[in-house]
Amino acid sequence: MAQEGAMSQERDEMNRAIASLVVPALRQRGFTGSFPHFRRLAGAKTDLLTFQFDRHGGGFVIEIAEAPVGPFTLPWGAKVLPARLTAHDMPPSQRSRVQPGSDGSTESWFRFDRGLSSSQVAEQVISLLPQTDQWWLGSKNQVNIRPFTGAAT
Repeated sequence: MAQEGAMSQERDEMNRAIASLVVPALRQRGFTGSFPHFRRLAGAKTDLLTFQFDRHGGGFVIEIAEAPVGPFTLPWGAKVLPARLTAHDMPPSQRSRVQPGSDGSTESWFRFDRGLSSSQVAEQVISLLPQTDQWWLGSKNQVNIRPFTGAAT
């Protein structure tokens, strides 16, 4: 039980670091929305970014995607307005993951349970935002961005 409390405290600290450091960097890039889902209208498309936390705690990955402008129709026919669209609404084949590690496991996600402070992890995220910028501009081969595989969630 004490470990759950510590994990919850770590998660709260990570959320605060994201809010104070990463969200302003996203706003500077034109993103709207609220944690954990952000979006940016970019001409003929909408750029999407969602923070997804490890269900076992201690880490997260960032999922990014692109969607057409306007309402998006989900596979079962429901329409999602652009202001409510998230990366998770996009088919897995159209999503990618931003992570500092070299493979798709949760061990290569952004980890705040392995010695880095929450602010250090937030700075790690900010340091990878230029790769997301390039990805959304069409350069899909970025070192720290991998296609979503559906594994390790």
